[in-house]
Parts: sequence; structure tokens; C-alpha cells
Amino acid sequence: MPVTTSYPGVYIEELPSLVHTVTAAPTSVTVFIGYSHPFRTVVPFRTAVEIFSFADYRANFGGFFDFDPWLPDYLGNAVFQFFQNGGSNAWVVGLQTSGYLDATGNPLSQALAAATVDLTMGPATVTLTAQQPGGFFTPTGATAPQSFGTTTVVQVANVRPDAKGNAGAVADLIVIYGTRAAETYRGVAAGEIQQRLEPSEFVQVTAIQNGPPTQFPAAGTNDLTYATPPPDPSTTPSTLMNPGDYDGTNSVFDDGASLDVDVPIFNLMVLPGISPVNDQQNALLAQALQYCERKRAFFIMDAPPNATTSGSPPGPPPQTPVGTPSGAINMDEFWRGNTPPQSPPPLSTNGAIYFPYVKTVDPLTQKDFFSPPSGLVAGVYAREDLTYSVGKAPAGLETTIVGSLGVAPWGRMRDMQQGVLNNDGVNCLRDFPAAGTVVFGARTLVSANPAFEEWKYVPVRRTALFLEQSLYQSLGWAVFQENAEPLWNALTQEVSAFMLTLFKQGTYFKGTTPSEAFLVVCDSTTTTQSDIDNGVVNILVGFAPLKPAEFVVVQITQLAGQTQT
Repeated sequence: MPVTTSYPGVYIEELPSLVHTVTAAPTSVTVFIGYSHPFRTVVPFRTAVEIFSFADYRANFGGFFDFDPWLPDYLGNAVFQFFQNGGSNAWVVGLQTSGYLDATGNPLSQALAAATVDLTMGPATVTLTAQQPGGFFTPTGATAPQSFGTTTVVQVANVRPDAKGNAGAVADLIVIYGTRAAETYRGVAAGEIQQRLEPSEFVQVTAIQNGPPTQFPAAGTNDLTYATPPPDPSTTPSTLMNPGDYDGTNSVFDDGASLDVDVPIFNLMVLPGISPVNDQQNALLAQALQYCERKRAFFIMDAPPNATTSGSPPGPPPQTPVGTPSGAINMDEFWRGNTPPQSPPPLSTNGAIYFPYVKTVDPLTQKDFFSPPSGLVAGVYAREDLTYSVGKAPAGLETTIVGSLGVAPWGRMRDMQQGVLNNDGVNCLRDFPAAGTVVFGARTLVSANPAFEEWKYVPVRRTALFLEQSLYQSLGWAVFQENAEPLWNALTQEVSAFMLTLFKQGTYFKGTTPSEAFLVVCDSTTTTQSDIDNGVVNILVGFAPLKPAEFVVVQITQLAGQTQT
């Protein structure tokens, strides 16, 4: 602050500096949007919640669920795979399904309550309620009931008296989910059944009527059933992945929505299971890509679940959305727009598509689960960013996908088949001996278009977005400063210092000297008098990106007539 001089001597005055520091933006904060647990999501639907582990996801969104074949848990599996493969920071927007209809045509979100069963335990009636939206049973006369989906059964076994001789006061409880014994509780006292089942992932005691329970029913199985069951999937079609749940009246991409207001910055977006299979999902993907462009983020897109590398695959996965072209889809023909009737897939410099689905294990049923690749790939992005930088292509033999049992059989390919898809701009996941399942492509959605040659590769586009995010969040101090040379010099110095730091790391720019690697100009040549009059200061930032060595060519020649030594 200015000082007032009154006596001969030395005065010290502290002057404000226009020099600031550019802080590097994060590169792998990922937004996941999809259907969360319909019974156990504790945060309001459509609310963005920040998480740092799958335990955080479980606490807020209830963890995994299984509603096969009506609603696969693509969201829970994608979040789990993200953290499993190296992710560390994510935002999740959970949605509630509205497109599944019961036998009377009512939405299941309104008509479907959890399946229950009543146990007669002495004078008491104990109600057990399913914690998972599983399948259901249908009576078939004198024969055994027929089941659909993944059913829940509580088996009472080894009924015996307690230490005081009270008959039937102790038993073992086995929770059977589908075909496997998911949980076993030994030596459960009748009066403590509620406390013993408290940690269960599959059933909970939700009501006890007519006094405390004193004894177990006879040994046997007890099926949890719905008061209003979902439709028979073999006769009643249901609508998987209803785009209106994402982008309806209250779109998750609206200005002022939770994703817009609560998330200060994100870098990647995943809509697991949403793929360009019909006009409705294409429109949703276009909305997501447009939103990512506005937020300077990158979108990871899933290929269709039944897309193949040939016309005769072993078969598509069971979780095929209604509206998907029937049968197998040749991925090359589909991506080139030769598979009617859907409109062409949406394209953007801020996105990439990955093919095929990956075989994993369903954490709840322990059965094979064919997972969309987007969650796995997002984790690989995060791991590569941490190990190298955003300038490194998130692909190669080192990008082993953790949790993969191999790509879906109908998506296996030879080198020549990948060559065709690579030219289309489709990034492939491949199985290699010793390396396992890896990401083996790094091209953007527009890579096949010569007009977008500069944004052909994923790391180049993501490097530009990283620079934009970093400068955007760090240069706000310059607003309303005097638009003259002191400001221009300060901006040049600040941005140049940041770019020099990145250059020294050696994983962002090519060139052996800073002048070859980047350019920063802010002076009278970039900011004219007209700009000054309009309150505009222009900074020109150029960079020479590192591009991936996509093709390694080994040239071999024979030397003849050389002198022997």
C-alpha cells in the first residue's frame, strides 16, 4: 500500500504482482450416469454425488443389483470396474427406471414392490423382504414352479432346540440367490433373526407381528414372491435403457441440473450400456457429446451389445435393449451406416467408441456377465494418466484390463478385421497371450474424416482439453485488469511457465526445445485496439502434440559384399 513520507530515511512499500501460477487441471474425474439400485439408493435420483471408492458407491447407491433380464446393472459394474482398473475420483448420477411395464401396462417403478415371504415363527409372523430386485416364480399346477430371472429363496435347515430345550428355537438360514447359496447363517436363534440378518445383502426382516418369534417353521425352502410380478420376459417385451429417463422433461444435461451445478469439473463421461442402436439412443448420445463439448470433457461410448466382427457370432448377450436391430450387427457395416433403420451415430471430436463387450463375472450371481467396455476403459484412462500423462495414448499391451475374462466371443477378431475397424475410428479391445485383454485403439469418433485430421487421436484431443481446462480455471484473475502491456506480459509469463513445466516432463509435446514444442503470444499482435475497446484480451497458445506410434514398421534389408573383419 502507498506510504506517506515525512522524515528522511528508507521506506518500504509492498507492490502487488500480476504474476500468478497456472494450476494443472485434473484429467480423469469421471461422470457415470445410469440406473442405480431401485430399492437401496439413498440419495435422490438424478443427484450428482462424488465418490472415491466403490464403498462410497455402495453407501450412496446401494451397490450391485440384478434384475436380469429386465434391467442389467451396467452402472454398478461400470463404477466397480473403473476403480478396479485405476480410477480414483468419480461423480455418479443415479436414475430410476420408468420404461418397464407390468402385465397391466403400469410402470414397474410404481407397481413393483420388493418380493417378500412370511415365516410363521411360533405366535409371530416374520416378513422377509428382498434387498435385490430379482426374478419371480409362477405356479404351474402340480408341477414345480417356473422361475424367471434371478430368484431369491430362504432355506430353513437343521431346526433344533436351544440350550434350554425349547423346540425349534434354533436353525440355520441359507439365502439362495438364483442357483447359488449366497449367504449362510448358522445357529440363528428365533428371537434374534432380525439382528442376524441385518448384514445380509439379499434379505431383511421388515416386519414382526404378534409378538416375538419363538421357533422356526419346519425345514424347507421359502420363495420370496412379488405381490405384482414383472411380466414374463418370454412373452412381454420390456424397454431397456429408456432414453427418457436420462433426457426427458428434467434432463440430466439441463442447465441448473445437479450435474451442471454440483460438479465443478469433470474430464470423462460414461453412460454404460447406452449405444447408437436406434434413433432414441442416438439422440441421447448426441446430447451427452454436446454436453461434453460445452464442459471441455471427453465421452467414452459403448458399441452395440450385439455388434460383431462377422455375420455369424455365437450369439448376442442376453442384455440386448429393445430397439436393437435383431440378430448380429456387423460392426464395420453398422458404423459406416449400412445397417438400417437407425440414423447415423453421432460424431464429435470429444469422444471415442470402444468395441466389443467384455466377459466378466456378475458379483451377485457369480455368473458370466457381458459388460459394456466404457467403465473398464475409463479406469484404464485414469491409470495411464497417473502412470504417464494425458498425452499418452490410453492403449497398448500395458493397458491390461483387470477383471476381464476376455472379450465377448462374438467380438473376437484377427489383425485384418481390426485394421478395417481402426480405419473406421472404432477402438478395439483385444485378447493377447500373456497381456490378457487390452485396449488396442486410440482414435476419436471423427478420425475417419479428413477434415478433423488434427483431432484424429484420443491423446491429442485430451491434451488440448487438459490445457483448456487448466488455463480456464487459472486465468480468472485477469478479468477487469487494465488491458495493456503489463497484463499481456504477466499472462505470457504465466502461461509460458506452465507450458515449460509440461515440456520438461516429456510426455505432452514433441520437439527438443521449448520453441519447437509450444508457442505463447499475448501482445498487440493478438489484441488489437478494437479488442481493447471491447474489453477483450487474446492469448495465442499453440502446441506440437505427441502422437502415438500406431504402426511400428520394421525395415529389413540384406547387406551384400561387405568386408569381413
